[in-house]
Amino acid sequence: FAYKPQEQVLRGVSIHAKHGQRIALVGETGSGKSTIIRLLARFFDVTGGSIRVDGHDIRGVTLGSLRSQLGIVLQETFIFGGTIADNIRYGRIDASHEEIRVSAKSVGAHKFIMDLPDGYDTDVGENGVNLSVGQCQLVSFARALLSDPRILILDEATSSIDTTTEKQIQEALDVLVQGRTSFVIAHRLNTIINSDQIVVLDHGM
Repeated sequence: FAYKPQEQVLRGVSIHAKHGQRIALVGETGSGKSTIIRLLARFFDVTGGSIRVDGHDIRGVTLGSLRSQLGIVLQETFIFGGTIADNIRYGRIDASHEEIRVSAKSVGAHKFIMDLPDGYDTDVGENGVNLSVGQCQLVSFARALLSDPRILILDEATSSIDTTTEKQIQEALDVLVQGRTSFVIAHRLNTIINSDQIVVLDHGM
């Protein structure tokens, strides 16, 4: 893959993920980790070779079809202005209140939500200003779980979280990836050692 004709970003990269595997992507900044994530979500198309899901080249399906199979949790979690329930429901607009609660409980978010003044109806403020970094991350995990994707893309965001919160995030992550094929940009050793494959990228190779 090249962003510009003379600037190869990825060269000869071959990854085969079986159903349900956790694939850790590791490497220095600029090594190509985020590019692989962007290609999987088809923000760009490969300039050589192909990306296939169940044997189907993703360029041959609609973006709607592809992205309905994907759950994406980025390092910079985006929280919308509105309630916590609204933010989780964004993963599946037609979800019931009970389904939202089940999703939040599964990733360990329910307790902190119930401690808030209005529970699930608490206004989070623009971009989650009323929540901590860890709480925002748990809300985004609940949102991703609610959408029930087949493929998960995770830019693991534990670098600015304290040790106690990191343990909670890690437990939520383990719930989130169960039964799903997941690609995790890994920043911490404990994420890497739980992976089925470790892909080490170095200058796009």
